[in-house]
Amino acid sequence: MILPARRSFQLVGVNAVIALFASIFPDLIGVWYVTVGISLLLAFADLLLVVTEPVPRAERFVPHSLPLGVKRTVQLRIHNTSKRSLTLDVFDHFPLEVSTQSFPLRLGLAVGKFAEPLYEITANERGKLHFPCLQLRILSPLQLWWHDVKLPIASATKVYPNFAAVAQYALMATDHHLSHMGIMKKRRRGEGQDFHQLREYRAGDSLRQIDWKASSRMRKPISREYQDERDQEIIFLLDCGHRMLAKDDELSHFDHTLNAILLLTYVALRQGDAVGLGSFAGQNRWLPAHKGQHNVQHMLNALYDLQPTTHAPDYAQAATELLVRQKKRALIVLLTNLRDEDLDDLLPALHILRKRHLVLLASMREQAIDQALNAPVDNLEDALHTAAVQHYLATREATLNRVRAAGIRCLDVPPAELSVNLINHYLDIKRSGLL
Repeated sequence: MILPARRSFQLVGVNAVIALFASIFPDLIGVWYVTVGISLLLAFADLLLVVTEPVPRAERFVPHSLPLGVKRTVQLRIHNTSKRSLTLDVFDHFPLEVSTQSFPLRLGLAVGKFAEPLYEITANERGKLHFPCLQLRILSPLQLWWHDVKLPIASATKVYPNFAAVAQYALMATDHHLSHMGIMKKRRRGEGQDFHQLREYRAGDSLRQIDWKASSRMRKPISREYQDERDQEIIFLLDCGHRMLAKDDELSHFDHTLNAILLLTYVALRQGDAVGLGSFAGQNRWLPAHKGQHNVQHMLNALYDLQPTTHAPDYAQAATELLVRQKKRALIVLLTNLRDEDLDDLLPALHILRKRHLVLLASMREQAIDQALNAPVDNLEDALHTAAVQHYLATREATLNRVRAAGIRCLDVPPAELSVNLINHYLDIKRSGLL
């Protein structure tokens, strides 16, 4: 496609001024004819030059994967294959699911040189993203025309839940600074479930830890040291229903949930446990429990394109299907957004799961509720609004108390606090030997 440049309009303006004077002074008509002829010849020659010259060669380098909501850099490489210096505008056709403020880019390329412009993108939705083409506008030698071309350079990438939290956890675990994230690792020397090793007796060891046979052989007190039980299984049961579409900040409740799943998966795999996942309410997926750090990647691939739906959750059906698939006793972490009207369906499902498994219900509370409670009360309308929020919270707490009375562990936290609370509860369960 050929588009007129600014200089073309300037040339047209000059001819219009001469035409105006020629209409007043007839002797200038000949000058106007000459000017129009020269302008047309220049425009045609300039058009011919820009159309026949080689189009620049371009490449795009996109990260293989992107974390949701985190800025990442895309690099372009544009080679000048023409015999003249080029001025061009660049526009990359990025997907609608990402945001950027870098385009268009104006570049100047010398003969035989190349440029490597960078721009930042932020992925706003998970899934597979496609970059279909790169658009260039090349300024003609006389700067009268833009030659608009689209280069079919296709690229694809995957947007995963934000795995930056996993890297942060790994770094803090290495540096023993987990308390900065609110994760409390309470060590209890020698009081786990699985035998770990024999060692010399230390002051404070329980007499039950003493291995008398080893002590008699070594002629000094020898204690058994235990560690938290390994080889257990954790299954996430993920609600993909309409309530998970709720959004308090840049991320939906569903995206906060996926981030928490990813982080707890990393922690559990480091503890030697196996992790699996099942989803319900419009998105039915099943990932059997596996051990090993490589399972983090499997979990990422299972979650990256999972989206919440407008379906209502059927907890009873989800629990029944899970019992069919998961035979070994496991910690079932049910992640949802609970309402009091869900209890009639939820409680029977929890009772079904509790017969064979240890169940942890994690429900997210809207951040707007906490904000409403902290808002100042200046008039009657504010007071009524605060009273309504208090009534809602009282009803919600009564619902959760009924669940706890049934012997089910419960969490009711804002989405941003879900990850830390889940990990702390998981570590408490490991230490207590409940599983």
